Amino acid sequence: MFETFLSGKTAIITGSNSGIGLGIAHELARAGASVVLNSFTDRDEDHEIARSLGEKHGVEARYIAADMSKADQCRALIEKAGACDILINNAGVQHVAPISEFPAERWDQIIAINLTSAFHTTAAALPMMRAAGWGRVINIASAHGLTASPYKSAYVAAKHGVVGLTKVTALETAEAPITANAICPGYVLTPLVEAQIPDTMKEYKMEREEVIRNVMLARQPSKDFATVEQMGGTAVFLCSPAADQITGTTISVDGGWTAL
Repeated sequence: MFETFLSGKTAIITGSNSGIGLGIAHELARAGASVVLNSFTDRDEDHEIARSLGEKHGVEARYIAADMSKADQCRALIEKAGACDILINNAGVQHVAPISEFPAERWDQIIAINLTSAFHTTAAALPMMRAAGWGRVINIASAHGLTASPYKSAYVAAKHGVVGLTKVTALETAEAPITANAICPGYVLTPLVEAQIPDTMKEYKMEREEVIRNVMLARQPSKDFATVEQMGGTAVFLCSPAADQITGTTISVDGGWTAL
């Protein structure tokens, strides 16, 4: 559909050596973009993921290690990449506990990685986008950026913050050829989620399809996982000319979760 219309563009995707981030990277590369993958580790296998992705799609692909809980490393990631036409703020972590028992250090970590990192990377990337005369900021928020669940105070607060940051970014770039939007996934079938299914089956003494439908996707009306390819396709659409006037909004890919 989009061919290789992103040829000549560089996309930086935080938290992208697996899961949603890697899925988005593949779809952007398929559309012709050079990609910079990222996580906090610096293993041979991280660099091999980038090499393999670039070879598969015929684009330049690099891996740059940076800890998204550290402000200076967030900004350094953008600077080391040397260019940033498309910024995908995807890095995230989770912890579940009642507010009264939520460890303060976990709160700080989640806010830093899920929210504050997006501020720092965006601040570093916007001057590059303005100089290039084009840019896309796509923040991976969550259904929890629009609604809430108990025991997820830090995650819900961070993702609501990401939605707010997206709106401010859009307003500050409204007269430039730069857009900022947030994708709000529901449950996505990533390797991490797939690995949780057998244990959940044992815990609830249910078969696979039953535990997926009635436990894991209890709040997702479609009763079907979104896929990393769908996340990537949504990101590619937001980079297309068709989305030039889509800015400051959220796109829910949640099987109807936030329609309830």
